[in-house]
Amino acid sequence: QVQLVESGGGSVQVGGSLTLSCVASGFTYSRACMAWFRQAPGQERLAVAAIEAGGSTMYSEPVKGRFTISRDNAKNILNLKMNDLKPDDTAMYYCAAKNDACNVWTWRHKYNTWGQGTQVTVSS
Repeated sequence: QVQLVESGGGSVQVGGSLTLSCVASGFTYSRACMAWFRQAPGQERLAVAAIEAGGSTMYSEPVKGRFTISRDNAKNILNLKMNDLKPDDTAMYYCAAKNDACNVWTWRHKYNTWGQGTQVTVSS
């Protein structure tokens, strides 16, 4: 069964940190492009960061320098370390996978597998 399960969300104050995790199963994780998306209430789901099978990373402009995406191909785990959190980072965060390279990584319809999401709330 193909599955992505996120964890690590929560409520933090402005400037705080959180680390999200995503455990993958049912597909060849080590070959997949993995990404994090987020969706705030009433808004579209937007790409946050992605990581190639080989470890190359890419980030959306709002999170560059604050978020770090990483993967452990031996344990099928994807992480997102989030520092200096801001109220605008409040959203449901989703893990996503696609079975090819991370080209056009921001296009959500390119991803064939999604997790159920984990909520991140940043308060001032």
